[in-house]
Amino acid sequence: VRLVESGGGLVQPGGSLNLSCVASSDYYRVNLMRWLRQAPGKEREFVAGVTPAGDISYATSVKGRFTISRDNATNTIYLQMNSLRPEDTAVYYCHAQEQRGRPSLPTYYEYYGQGTQVTVSS
Repeated sequence: VRLVESGGGLVQPGGSLNLSCVASSDYYRVNLMRWLRQAPGKEREFVAGVTPAGDISYATSVKGRFTISRDNATNTIYLQMNSLRPEDTAVYYCHAQEQRGRPSLPTYYEYYGQGTQVTVSS
């Protein structure tokens, strides 16, 4: 799976940004896709995730402010980030899970993008 992220940048507190990530897989099904982030000096953490069936989950810290969506036809996920705070500053990474093998006995492979910087500052 090849992952291409876009949409990061500098925004003032209270502002909005929209991230996107396209997952390209030649032969296999792209299963779960997620956004993770890593702030300076901190460990990488989960932000939001979405399955092909549309099951969505959010970290408590972003619930109500961020919205994840997915286009299954293009294996693209989006992260609409509103009411941004300085503590949202981080490198945001796209994650995709690729499913191989028989449906009755799948094998999963995990892939991560290069990351896109989001800076929230006045």
